[in-house]
Amino acid sequence: MPARRTIGVDMGGTKLLAGAVDAELGVHHRAQRSVTGLDQSALLDVAVDAVQEVREAAGAEVAAVGFGIPCLFDQRSGTAVVAVNQPIENLPFADVMAERLGLPVFADNDANVAAIAEHRAGAARGYNEVVLLTIGTGIGGGLILGGRLYRGSIGSAAELGHVVIDMDGPPCQGNCPNHGCVESLASGTALAREARRLAQERPGSGLAKAMADGLELAGPLVTELAHDGDEAALEVIELIGSRLGVALASFVNIFNPEVIVIGGGVIGAGELLLAPARAEVAERSLPPSRDEVKIVAARFGVEAGMIGAAALAFDGLEQRDAVAG
Repeated sequence: MPARRTIGVDMGGTKLLAGAVDAELGVHHRAQRSVTGLDQSALLDVAVDAVQEVREAAGAEVAAVGFGIPCLFDQRSGTAVVAVNQPIENLPFADVMAERLGLPVFADNDANVAAIAEHRAGAARGYNEVVLLTIGTGIGGGLILGGRLYRGSIGSAAELGHVVIDMDGPPCQGNCPNHGCVESLASGTALAREARRLAQERPGSGLAKAMADGLELAGPLVTELAHDGDEAALEVIELIGSRLGVALASFVNIFNPEVIVIGGGVIGAGELLLAPARAEVAERSLPPSRDEVKIVAARFGVEAGMIGAAALAFDGLEQRDAVAG
């Protein structure tokens, strides 16, 4: 008989990824959906549809569903209070989805669950002091402090993407009221914006040719052009990496982490992104923290949130069983 599994759902700013995951965090079936431009009702419908697809394909007992959402939570009430890049507001998310799916549902911030995955079986395994950033449409943050996930007093901690690195910088996106956040300057959205700017300024570049051909200058294409040696694309990724490093230097000074893990879609750029980030950390952060910290790519890449959400569901079932027993 197939082993018990949970379904993990990573609900990003532009796409949703769901997968059936076993207790060893192996992924067996996946479903992906676009969620760009949806209202809250349509977003929940898409999430239900993706979970049902994975559940039918899994061929095993699905015991629960875990969700990672780019949202601030109040864990006291289980309320998804507000999402910067999604139309979610004051929603008892787990309760609503449990009723619709007929399964136990557990939910947390998407970067929190990515941190769980990377700490348990990924790039942060074996470390007790960890900063994790997921870089995609926005920038999410997760913290492992003293070997445990840190959620803050009510569950809304580690919004590291909304640390200001330029007080006179551009407005942040979505529902964030601030200016100059690292999210506004170093996210995948910012990368695409800078790529369009340089494409206009460098008419002979690969970026300009791609834009003239009607291609979307998003992270994957810019990364591909950079790996192919296009100087304008390389400059974009170096700029984003340097801005990211400014923020990382502050996180090094504040948390003294053993390792900083960078995940999300933009990490496809690999060392092209991480090298300039490390250079800024080396220049801007204080010793001895700067001399000890490692800055690495997430092992699970874009699937970290999905896998971590499934792990959250396994943890939630264990806690329920312990209380019931």
